[in-house]
Amino acid sequence: MKRFQAALGAVLLFLTDGAGHAQEGAPEPVELKSSAITRFALGSSETRFGRLEFVGGLELSAQDRRFGQFSGLRFLSPGSAFLGVADHGYWFRGRIERDGDHVPVRVSDFSLQAIVDANGNMVDAKEDKDAEGLEVHDGIATVAFERDARIVEYAIGPDGMAGPLREIDFVVPRHELRYNQGFETVARAPDDSALAGARIVVAERSIDTEGNIFAAIVEGPQRGIFKVLRSDDFDVTDGAFLPGGDLLLLERRFSIAQGVAMRLRRIEAVSLMPGALVDGAVLMQADLAYRIDNMEALDVWQREDGETIISIVSDDNQSFLQRTIYLEFRLLD
Repeated sequence: MKRFQAALGAVLLFLTDGAGHAQEGAPEPVELKSSAITRFALGSSETRFGRLEFVGGLELSAQDRRFGQFSGLRFLSPGSAFLGVADHGYWFRGRIERDGDHVPVRVSDFSLQAIVDANGNMVDAKEDKDAEGLEVHDGIATVAFERDARIVEYAIGPDGMAGPLREIDFVVPRHELRYNQGFETVARAPDDSALAGARIVVAERSIDTEGNIFAAIVEGPQRGIFKVLRSDDFDVTDGAFLPGGDLLLLERRFSIAQGVAMRLRRIEAVSLMPGALVDGAVLMQADLAYRIDNMEALDVWQREDGETIISIVSDDNQSFLQRTIYLEFRLLD
């Protein structure tokens, strides 16, 4: 029954859109309930999954009807303060609190704020506020919007987020982007990598005639289009760079028969260049036998002991059959 309910929730994922009506202005505090996730595999105490070790997780909920639909997340301080975007047109902020073993135990200081336009007005139309990907660097948040495709910069203010600063040319021809299957990922390469701090974008399922996913390096001397090999019916939902310059992609597969699955794929840094068709090793794959939902957001950060940690967040689509889940894994190199 639990598997059936989860699969039904996955169906609704594609059929429903949440709605919210926050006031413009400063972020509004929202009280969260955080429940610990101590096991990733249902009914098993195993902690190692492929090239990852499960650290811990949280199931998050709130009474506020605006809560949910989280699609992009980046930490402002490693493993602690974070900023995110929700695909019904909101910014969210908070802080992960941990125990002495680095395990996440709750989210505190959580708030929501409506995304606003250049005039400071809340963005109403779904096609204009469908925020899917997020990157942060030097006080600037870069957001990938999917339906009305655009890559937009915002200043990260101490008291909230104002309107857009500017749009970035995303290089991929607009006619190649499928409606509601456009850009899901914006990520910035490390400064000391081959891409020297350049940002890249990757579409969800905007594909060429060979079935490969459109992506691009949007700045720097290697600016240009590359493609991501699409395999086993997985679509890209987010991405982040590992410290050495490899690109980690979060992917999702959905079918009525099998429900939802997630996959993490590692793309080697040396393959990221204009004209390339990139593929990579699968670090981990999970289906409904594991504590997953519609996994949409990804970030990579360095723990104080030097370990590389991967954080993943689900988009609950504001469906009562789905959940907002936060998971952490340690990368095993």
